[in-house]
Amino acid sequence: MTEAQVETKHFQAETRKVLDIVINSLYTERDIFVRELVSNAADALEKFRHQSLIEKVEFDAHVPLEITIDCDDKKHTLTIADTGIGMTKEELETNLGTIAHSGSQHFFEQLAEAAQKDVNLIGQFGVGFYSAFMAAKTVKVQTRSWNGGDGWEWASDGGGTYTISPCPGLHRGTKIILELKDDAQTYGSKFTIERIIQQYSTFVPFPVKVEGKKVNTVQAIWTRSKAEITEEEYNEFYKFIGTAADEPLYRLHFSADAPLAINALVYVPKENFEVLGMGRMQPGVNLYCQKVLIDQHSENILPEWLRFLKGVVDSEDLPLNISRQSLQDNALVGKLRKVVTKRVIKFFGEEAERDSDKYLEFWKTFGIFIKEGVTSDYEHRNELAKLLRFESSASEPGTMISLDEYVGRMKEGQEKIYYINGPSRIAVEYGPYVEMFKKRGVEIFYTLEPIDDFVLNHLGEYSGKKLVSADRADLSLPESTENVSETETAESGEPLGGAVVTSLCRWMKEVLGERIQEVKASSRLVDSPAMIVNVDGYMTSSMERILKASGQAETFGMGSKKDMEINTASQLIKKLANLRESDADFAKDVVEQLYDNAMIQAGLLVDPMAMVQRNYRILERAAGESSTAG
Repeated sequence: MTEAQVETKHFQAETRKVLDIVINSLYTERDIFVRELVSNAADALEKFRHQSLIEKVEFDAHVPLEITIDCDDKKHTLTIADTGIGMTKEELETNLGTIAHSGSQHFFEQLAEAAQKDVNLIGQFGVGFYSAFMAAKTVKVQTRSWNGGDGWEWASDGGGTYTISPCPGLHRGTKIILELKDDAQTYGSKFTIERIIQQYSTFVPFPVKVEGKKVNTVQAIWTRSKAEITEEEYNEFYKFIGTAADEPLYRLHFSADAPLAINALVYVPKENFEVLGMGRMQPGVNLYCQKVLIDQHSENILPEWLRFLKGVVDSEDLPLNISRQSLQDNALVGKLRKVVTKRVIKFFGEEAERDSDKYLEFWKTFGIFIKEGVTSDYEHRNELAKLLRFESSASEPGTMISLDEYVGRMKEGQEKIYYINGPSRIAVEYGPYVEMFKKRGVEIFYTLEPIDDFVLNHLGEYSGKKLVSADRADLSLPESTENVSETETAESGEPLGGAVVTSLCRWMKEVLGERIQEVKASSRLVDSPAMIVNVDGYMTSSMERILKASGQAETFGMGSKKDMEINTASQLIKKLANLRESDADFAKDVVEQLYDNAMIQAGLLVDPMAMVQRNYRILERAAGESSTAG
């Protein structure tokens, strides 16, 4: 080739600046250049396929549509070729030597200031192409247009100039030859390239062959109609995208056209790996644009509480920044996030109605994430509340009900939804807080997980009914239609008189000191002699216990006083009133033990050593009285 045939040209000034930005600062991962070049190749193939539909192609009509990649780890070169639409000499110069056709000055100003503006260059030879210089000393582009014109070669070292020269003997399409930099020679290995293709470009809709072997063998089934996809295909795709060995518990495949074009396929695994001790899960849904990976383990596309989902969301409407590594239009991302999240929540609600047993299986495994959503996601809190499940006094042990079921059978005149936390159902049912609920036939939720009180407290109300913990001091239950007072009197006997109660409560408060704000007669204890109630209606005992255990008590202003309520009809309380007169010291031990017992039933910590020593004194006294009686 004579020198006259080789034209040396200077990059447009703005193009040179863009090259500097792309090579040195815009991309954070070098692997991205492979994805960009493969995406450009796929776009060239798509353009040719479209052209062949509207016009009969004569030149190289027999050549299959594919992308081939050849690696030479000895010569340290990487070659990426496609049989797509190709370029003419003029197109080569326009696409690779200048960005004037894109409004270069305005474009450069946007890129230089933020690199985050509305520049959608997916599938165009342009900035994505320049990423090749992150890994290459020199880049050659050999191309021949689909219309059978001459072949041409473009070459540059990424400096200030490039050359264009004739290149005879080419087939239709484009071949990019990279001479790799010394610190980028790993890209001359087929294993490296296969890994990158499988990570970013595995769903490109044309065959991608590395050293003659097709590496994109998994189909992008989310773009197909549900009716034509078999269960086996769905399950195999789940195993691929979720790196799983089993089948999923649930599957949601949906498409939407408004406000964005969306194709989504997400799965719920059978196991919650966080509770298996494997640490906090990464988000499991990947974001694609036109089948090209944009954001792996995306934190943008779904709220954090849905991180247990596996799958893909694909939207061709999303404008991306120039590197495709961060989403550009936050308003559109927000819309996409909202649409997908609402559809997932709706799906769980539909599944709960369709098969309640299977939903409870899901709830027992992943309910903790739904609860996390209620406490952290205000936008979707009310919708998520419908998915909550708890045991209740009206359900069989192990059976959980929804808030809707509870509200549907509330008693006439009942304005609140009641709940009480405990370590187990048995502990709750035999505790003091549910006694009056049982007597009056008022249903109460049993919240058996530490987080449950935080969840219901954040929720606040449901269906216009306030959610109230049964350990509140100001609790007032709706009156029963039965004459409970006569029943209670018959079982418990007459309560202590008013003057005795006032005196006893004052004395007990003196014994307990600052630990208790007030001791008062209870209107809701039936069998238990005493219980601890929270004056602060916001903080339940279980919430306080968790905050103390996590060392956050001071942060949340803990230390507020409790009230102690006593059952004035209890035989123990009646005997305490008499014991106070005959043996004040022993009576004080009984008061202390009543307090500790009530604190334990409230799930709050007590001093075990002091309680054990006191117990021995009480046992010694009881044993002595027994032997005397004998």
